[in-house]
Amino acid sequence: MTTSRERRPEADEARDATVAGLEQENAQLRHAVDSHAIVDQAIGVLVAIHRLPPADGFEVLREVSQHTNIKLHTIANDVISWALGQPLPKPVGEKLDAAVRRRPHRGEASGQPG
Repeated sequence: MTTSRERRPEADEARDATVAGLEQENAQLRHAVDSHAIVDQAIGVLVAIHRLPPADGFEVLREVSQHTNIKLHTIANDVISWALGQPLPKPVGEKLDAAVRRRPHRGEASGQPG
């Protein structure tokens, strides 16, 4: 009986496939974390500028994304750039203004002055 400490080709292929799958999953998770951070920053912009609760800030971004057919993280990037002095793309700006106007201002829902 012969024993060999060399790896079999099938084991190498299986290992390579597992590593490739894990690398792809890692890249997807990193992208998701980065996108989430950008969305959170854009929510912060809307909270600060329009005095919206964070949940409403997210709903505004989601609504603008749906009505413009632009991905949420792209809308979030546009809002962050706008906060840094760049103009908003026209359709994004129009939909953003409309979505913000549909939200009660801080204090209106609770009866307190805004």
